[in-house]
Amino acid sequence: MKILFIGDIVSKLGREAIKKVLPGLKRQEGIDLAFANAENLAGGRGVTENTLYEMLDAGVDYFTSGNHIFRQENWESLLQDENFRLLRPANYPCTTPGRGVSITQTPQGQQVLLINLLGKTFFNPNVSQTTHCPYETIDNILQTYAEESLAAIVIDFHAESTSEKLALGLYTDGKASMFVGTHTHIPTADARILPAGTAYVTDVGMAGPLNSVLGVKKEIIWNLYRYPRPQRFEWVKNGRTVFQSVLVNIKSRNASDSITRNDIILEDVVT
Repeated sequence: MKILFIGDIVSKLGREAIKKVLPGLKRQEGIDLAFANAENLAGGRGVTENTLYEMLDAGVDYFTSGNHIFRQENWESLLQDENFRLLRPANYPCTTPGRGVSITQTPQGQQVLLINLLGKTFFNPNVSQTTHCPYETIDNILQTYAEESLAAIVIDFHAESTSEKLALGLYTDGKASMFVGTHTHIPTADARILPAGTAYVTDVGMAGPLNSVLGVKKEIIWNLYRYPRPQRFEWVKNGRTVFQSVLVNIKSRNASDSITRNDIILEDVVT
């Protein structure tokens, strides 16, 4: 089985990259499932019904998210409606609308467990204080699904700190097929198979504008660091665009055979 995981899709330019790359890539590589982090899908923050449908039509099979998923109107209904195939982090309080875990199927009927978790380091104190321990959360999830007939287990750990991602990745080694990090939008060069067989990468990266700061116009971020006043974020809407992902050959629910970065630069994309 082949699973593609795409980094955070950032605003309209990121969505354009998905539409240009993903359909052909799925055919070319024989990809069974394509997952993507969607927390920056609409206007750089959160998701909308239209943007989710746009990406589903382009070939994304399921979405994970993170701390920005609540930024747009109607987020509750989008998280609760299974037709949108959207997760929020599983270690949010249980009263939070939506779900952090889901079983989806390949076209051949193989069952894949997708898990979404949020880190606790360097986030807004309100986020880090209200989220549950990701270690306890993943232990409980894996125990709950221990008897399920699963062909693969996929974990997206949406976290800021590289050390926090690596630590949890090593903790889940041999317990999942693949463990990917998201959130920083900066791809890491450490894609590898961990000692017990789990495919791992600290951060997948993003789909979005290359010559930006995490998708935002660079001039705005310059001013943010230079001057003591708030800056209104604006997202780059055209130019060189990246599609950053990892492709994993799944071996079993607990291991993979290989993980490779699949990064593409698109020239002069216009929204």
